Amino acid sequence: MAITTTDIRYPAISPKAYEHPADRAATAALGSIPLLDRVLKRLSELRIERAFQQLLLADAVELSERQLPAVYAAHVGVARALDLPAVPGLYLAAAPGVTNAATVGSSKPVVIITSGIANLPDDARRTVLAHEAGHVLSDHVHYGTVLQILQRLLASGLAPVARLPLQAVALVLLEWYRCAELSGDRAATLVNEDPMVSCRLLMNLAGGSVEGLDVNAFIAQAEAFAETEDLFARPGRWLTELTRTHPFTVRRVAELTRWVREGDYDRIRDGSYLRRGEEPPPSEQMKAATEHYRQRFTEIVDRVAGGVQRLAGQVSQWLRGEGGDGDLG
Repeated sequence: MAITTTDIRYPAISPKAYEHPADRAATAALGSIPLLDRVLKRLSELRIERAFQQLLLADAVELSERQLPAVYAAHVGVARALDLPAVPGLYLAAAPGVTNAATVGSSKPVVIITSGIANLPDDARRTVLAHEAGHVLSDHVHYGTVLQILQRLLASGLAPVARLPLQAVALVLLEWYRCAELSGDRAATLVNEDPMVSCRLLMNLAGGSVEGLDVNAFIAQAEAFAETEDLFARPGRWLTELTRTHPFTVRRVAELTRWVREGDYDRIRDGSYLRRGEEPPPSEQMKAATEHYRQRFTEIVDRVAGGVQRLAGQVSQWLRGEGGDGDLG
């Protein structure tokens, strides 16, 4: 069966063209805390990543022109639309009652979707696949894979000695990942060419695919929510959002529709966007935002692990116990 793909193309598009400012700042902040950055890099170097990826793929079906060719064609199409250097592998995993997708593998990313994604309408499924392609182009997969490994380790109880330091790293990465999700939503909307499709998909994720839901009403709900979002600066935000993998759905809709209203979406669609290799140095505003997230990440580590220096020592001790060299100093 011949593969048909979308005609939309963004040749050489830089991820900086669509990335949410919070994502760019949070990603820069991860690398601005030297010991924390070394902890993350050391964790990603462990052989556990390869084993983790193989474990996920061992119970999944690789999609291709022979296996669910329409789904695979959509996957190829979104990769070409964002001009990815290579088309990631695509796998289908059974997860009854779960509609989800994830991308894993720092050096060779693969996308894993659940059967719920495969059964979505074409435009919604393409939106999910484009969201994952956006993560690949933005190089979210490196930190994202470390996060997934840590979540598995913490859930399994296999690292009791290092539970607190690993939990601190996981919480920092969760904070970063919530920012990265906002960029994924933008990439998906550039590819599906319809912000209403993205908003409808998010509405269905929040409320279920119930007939009769009104996407315009949900957008209005999101805008009303955004007007009172200052409440998340209160201490309650620590408890309500800290362990979430994704931002609140209404916030995602509000951020996406604001981006569209401000005109960036249309400018990129018209071909006026930043190309790879043309990225300017960070602005003073971006530097201030990066400092905000650096302080935020430091606060998380201080509360959970007693500080970055202590975190590095604890993780180093755990790595030595796991057979690594443990040299984070």
